[in-house]
Amino acid sequence: MAVAGAVVLALTACAGGSDGGGEETTGSGGGGGSSEPLHIGTLLPVTGSLAQLGPPEIAGVDLAVAEINEAGGLFGADVEVTHTDSSDANNASVSTASAQELISAGVSVVVGAASSSVTLNVIDDITGAGVVQISPANTATNLSGYSDFYFRTAPPDSVQGDVLGNLIVSDGASNVGILVFNDSYGTSLRDVVAGVVTDAGGTIVYGEKGQEFDPAEQNFSTIVGDVIASSPDAIAILAFTDQTPLVVRELVAQGWDMSKTYFVDGNLQNFGTEGETGFPAGTLEGAQGTLPGAFPSEEFQARMLEVDPDLSEYSYGPESYDATMLAALAALKGGASDGETIQANLAAVSGADGGEECTGWQECADLIEDGQDIAYQAVSGVGPFNEANDPSSAFIGIYQFGGDNTYTFSRSEEGEVPQD
Repeated sequence: MAVAGAVVLALTACAGGSDGGGEETTGSGGGGGSSEPLHIGTLLPVTGSLAQLGPPEIAGVDLAVAEINEAGGLFGADVEVTHTDSSDANNASVSTASAQELISAGVSVVVGAASSSVTLNVIDDITGAGVVQISPANTATNLSGYSDFYFRTAPPDSVQGDVLGNLIVSDGASNVGILVFNDSYGTSLRDVVAGVVTDAGGTIVYGEKGQEFDPAEQNFSTIVGDVIASSPDAIAILAFTDQTPLVVRELVAQGWDMSKTYFVDGNLQNFGTEGETGFPAGTLEGAQGTLPGAFPSEEFQARMLEVDPDLSEYSYGPESYDATMLAALAALKGGASDGETIQANLAAVSGADGGEECTGWQECADLIEDGQDIAYQAVSGVGPFNEANDPSSAFIGIYQFGGDNTYTFSRSEEGEVPQD
């Protein structure tokens, strides 16, 4: 089960050894071995405005760790994982304390954060300590190439923004309103969407620079009134889940047709019809949203449910699994579990230099043990790391809401990640 509450939880995932159901993988890769076990930390949202992403992300990490340990672990020992809470940018002290906790615990890799703003709060501390940081969900474009020790398994906003902008245009909208909060994630995504819309001959009628709203805003009456007064054909909401229900209720109250509304990864969730985030049946019917990553297979969803039976969403679970698996494979290839070794080998195991395609721990580890180069095939569908440590390509899923205010998969679009 996923971590509950704001406390820090340390654990060693499922014990390995010969009883794990697979051949033991305890070799040394290319560097002669290491007596130190691999210790991974997570900095993921248990609380705050992205808390809906925490359970699937944590489950993705735990699934990868369990898979490795059931095959005998790494360097003769179980991979260890320490989970901490990142919260959100409005509670920066939480991520600061968690990052220091992980650094003090001696982790070699931090998986997280989910929020780009949270990452910007802690990245210098983490990477400055020689710890590799791999985010499964950061999308802000200003994080591309930020540090040699920073990687991500989610694409920058240039990919999602392109798909979202083209989706809106292809649906026939030419006058687009954007409700965007003043956060690096929101403004980065807004800039890409706006560029796509205007390049297609459309107009951003609301949401340009200077028209962002405060992330702590609680009253959206005037803001929604202003965007509707601009006569948009479509409205995109670029925010997190603590603002979005308030925005939706105000849009409905002011008569907006919610089928012409677009959500993004930061607020795409199964709102349902009950509770604080629920809406009356039919409220979101026809609305659409985008989410980076290939849609997870039923088999992978079932594996995640074995880790956390309470999961109701899978957003960024595959990316978290991939981040963990890539870190462990990089350690195996380099023959040591320290951050510097992992950093030096991450691009190679992702397939940046070519290699034999492989999936999962056992297949990829066996190839490394045989001295072969590998190209890990990510569950999330991302391509090998590029020179900016971003995925070189990625899928963006397009989803549509039904009458029960939950979303279902429609299709995926694959895009290349541009480099300056």
